[in-house]
Amino acid sequence: MNLAMTIQVLRQGRLDKGLKQTQAARLLGVSQPYLAMLEKGRRRLTPQLARRATRVYGLSPAVLPHSSLPPQPHVGPETLVRDLGSLGYPGFSYARSQRPKPKNPGDVLLTALAQPDLEARLVEALPWLLLKYVDMDHPWLVQEAKARNLQNRLGFVVSLARSLAERGNDQNTVQALRDLEQELEHSRLAREDTLCKSSVSEPERRWLEQHRPEVARHWKLLTDWKPETLRYAAAAV
Repeated sequence: MNLAMTIQVLRQGRLDKGLKQTQAARLLGVSQPYLAMLEKGRRRLTPQLARRATRVYGLSPAVLPHSSLPPQPHVGPETLVRDLGSLGYPGFSYARSQRPKPKNPGDVLLTALAQPDLEARLVEALPWLLLKYVDMDHPWLVQEAKARNLQNRLGFVVSLARSLAERGNDQNTVQALRDLEQELEHSRLAREDTLCKSSVSEPERRWLEQHRPEVARHWKLLTDWKPETLRYAAAAV
């Protein structure tokens, strides 16, 4: 079981909804004794039941179990569109009609960052994901990013998200993202990389080396993404 969905989270989610165990068990499709054992940690919470609990209790998808598989480096764009749409990204709201099963936003973020080439519309969604789900498991995120040498890509995206939070004067989010940046800073890689654009041409590479924003230079990335180029930058998340 993912540590994010602890027995405390499961029980508190029910209490916050004002549900008795018998009522919650009926909505979850389990027996009351089984739910009681779940809340005491005597039964394993399956991924399917965890998804049902997030829906019934209105919990953040950030408490869903993480995938047992590492981020795949060649995922089709429509898969990521569905995943982001299921998490509420406004740019892909049309994908929600397909009723995809929501995934942990940390998994979606790392999978996107693991792609050698990622469409601009998907790159643009990543700072939003960090802003929307600032409650995602940051220690897990840092650990998994470091294990896959994705800390520079993640650090840059976190910096974009933090800049947007500062513009919105969301101090709690700003602090959470600043702390995450600092954790990633300790393991910043010295080698140059792109922001999921390995197919960049040599002329474009040379141009980006000269014209990339300072924050991209800091994270050793060849990219010209800035907070103001994000279409949702002026809107509340």
